[in-house]
Amino acid sequence: MSTPIRAASILPGRREDIELHTADGLRLVGELARPLDRDPVGTLICLHPLPTHGGMMDSHVYRKAAWRLPALADLAVLRFNTRGTSSVRGTSEGEFDNGVGERFDVAAAIEYAEFAELPNLWLLGWSFGTDLALRYGCDPAIAGAILLSPPLRYSTSDDLAVWAETGKPLTALVPEFDDYLRPEEARQRFAAIPQAEVIGVPGAKHLWVGYAETVLDEVVRRVNPSVPVPLPTTWDGPMETGDSSAYADRTVAAFADRPVPGPAAE
Repeated sequence: MSTPIRAASILPGRREDIELHTADGLRLVGELARPLDRDPVGTLICLHPLPTHGGMMDSHVYRKAAWRLPALADLAVLRFNTRGTSSVRGTSEGEFDNGVGERFDVAAAIEYAEFAELPNLWLLGWSFGTDLALRYGCDPAIAGAILLSPPLRYSTSDDLAVWAETGKPLTALVPEFDDYLRPEEARQRFAAIPQAEVIGVPGAKHLWVGYAETVLDEVVRRVNPSVPVPLPTTWDGPMETGDSSAYADRTVAAFADRPVPGPAAE
């Protein structure tokens, strides 16, 4: 009998706690989720929203990706807390560095994925995480990037030029009612990257509340296009239920009506 897939549904998969080690000597906590009984076709390296405003590896879109996509789309999902960030998984060493020292965090995640021989590596950045992807993620090992609610606050024209030169695929999902960058302006800004695809999502806001399924469909469409979308909304088989109450105050309330700072002055 089919069971509806809900926000707290955890579909079968192999999930393990991991640690990343940065070049500047920090230990970052994370998790790797893989399909239960087969090798993944692709890999998502998740770069979370601004930790000073509630962002973490368990931010709801990433949590749902890790709980669903190994089973539904044959994808591995690597999530981690950047320096100084806390979640139920634990706290990563170090302190938030305004997008500067975090370059070592991105490098450590990519290195871990390569060492684990994970295939077809894609960056999945959200808000602050999109700036990390644009600034530090254009690595030879990375196949492409998907950006959720990119504010383009820390990224420079030089960063965009690097992506443009490589020709690597880049997709920006931009909410119609985003707080920082809306679709029309995003298309103008991302015009610097000829291969960039900007998709405006009607009705959505910066946090994607109520739109996680839309995001996951668009991610799967690019990283494993052999999987039909929209993804199933029911599941035949075993299913666990996660406790999402621990995150409620960090996925909505922590962002509400608070300005997001720009990069530190140099």
